[in-house]
Amino acid sequence: MCEIVEIYFLPKFVLNPFIFMKLLNANQIKSADKFTLEEQKISSLQLMERAAETAVEYLISKIRNTQKFCIFCGKGNNGGDGFAIARLLYQKSYDVEVFTDLSNINFSDEAKTNFQKVKSISGIDLNDFSEVENMRFKANSIILDCIFGIGLNRKIEGKIERLIQVLNTINLKKISIDIPSGLLSDGFTPNDFTVLKADETLSFQFWKKAFFYPETGRFCGKIQILNIGISENFIASSESTEYIIDEHLIKNIYQPREDFVNKGTFGKTVMIAGSYGKIGAAVLATKAALKSGSGLTFCAAPKCGYNVLQNSAPEAMFIESGENFIEFLDLPEDGVLGIGPGLGTEADTEKVVLNLIKNQKMPMVIDADALNILSKNKDFLKYIPTNSIITPHPKEFERLFGASKNAFERTELAKRKAKELNIFIVLKGHHTQIISPEKEVFYNITGNSGMAKGGSGDALTGIITSFLSQNYSPKNAAIFGVWLHGKAGDFAAEKYSKESILPSDLIENIAEVFKDLQP
Repeated sequence: MCEIVEIYFLPKFVLNPFIFMKLLNANQIKSADKFTLEEQKISSLQLMERAAETAVEYLISKIRNTQKFCIFCGKGNNGGDGFAIARLLYQKSYDVEVFTDLSNINFSDEAKTNFQKVKSISGIDLNDFSEVENMRFKANSIILDCIFGIGLNRKIEGKIERLIQVLNTINLKKISIDIPSGLLSDGFTPNDFTVLKADETLSFQFWKKAFFYPETGRFCGKIQILNIGISENFIASSESTEYIIDEHLIKNIYQPREDFVNKGTFGKTVMIAGSYGKIGAAVLATKAALKSGSGLTFCAAPKCGYNVLQNSAPEAMFIESGENFIEFLDLPEDGVLGIGPGLGTEADTEKVVLNLIKNQKMPMVIDADALNILSKNKDFLKYIPTNSIITPHPKEFERLFGASKNAFERTELAKRKAKELNIFIVLKGHHTQIISPEKEVFYNITGNSGMAKGGSGDALTGIITSFLSQNYSPKNAAIFGVWLHGKAGDFAAEKYSKESILPSDLIENIAEVFKDLQP
């Protein structure tokens, strides 16, 4: 699974962050390059040199100069980037070896120019791809993949396919330039495609859609975005309904607290959660709502959870709603409802949940067992209040709306359902997506695999419900909630490791995220 760790900016290229978060497709990226050449009155070779300089600056900031680079270059402009990177690394006194198809040097114009420059340097060894199988690489070598870029639209076959298969067996660090070779940029890459499995991907300027999906992101390793000064005017004018959730967007959404306010200013959050043996889910959702700034917080839960909830979250008010599971509800007026964590699916609970959804007018947050109840009663989907937020993981989504062939198709189905039901869908995953009724998709880039533990979703429900009660719009509550949830998980993982973090650690680190957001 890919992990996005940082965005790397050359100081001379300072990009407007709100433009930066647009997700463009491969054709738009190619057009952006062409527009930049005209606007900045530079040649394609100069833009390639700029990209190579940025990549080299990043590499030397991260990698010891005792390490050797083995750079694999294709015939197109991705190969041209590789040849330029090889020359620049050599000039920085790194040990460099270049591999390409010497039996057919029908390169693109830019790649040919940079190939000739490398060929003229006696200190850089040039090898044919076919020599790889007999090579003995030094233990500290790094493989740079510059074979195919985002222009690839077919399956790799023959000599290059064999090359990538061999490279995948070599136990050395592999870094792909722009995108791993063999991976399709904008959609699902079939399982029979051969793709280089990178430890790290240095992507020029733009995120690629393939980075965010489990079937394709697993080839990318850690993602680094290298800003190479592509035209802001082009990006601003480009149409897109897909966006990246980054800190700049969040600071535009975040509403810092003013003075002279009171608890009523920050809403009334009502968590409907818990059943016998699952009161922990109610505790996590309630504590996450409290930590996220809810002014007044209630938890409607069965009597069996009274002592646990009052001891664990004394700041919240308990509403008894049954003996061992939810049998009835007597809720405060004007509360924003979050329903589902640890609820169970008993017959009485099912009746209460369906009746509540049918009669509720205000947007609410629906998760977990409340979604499972809906999946058994799909006629009630149409009663979900307009602008509500549902938070299914992939299996819950499948039970609600049917199976998809892959995660890309699941997103398309979610877009149709969000529009049809006029709701927001938080499709949980390694890169959680927020999908709006307007068919916008917002991809989250915080969070880590340590959060793949029972209870993390309960915390997310509490956070989003809390933001909704604090008068964030449903869209902003979902976007901010998902981002903050992941960011708190990142802080917790840094402290305790991915293996050891607990959802309760995540909740405790919400405070660190808010401190980090302060202007």
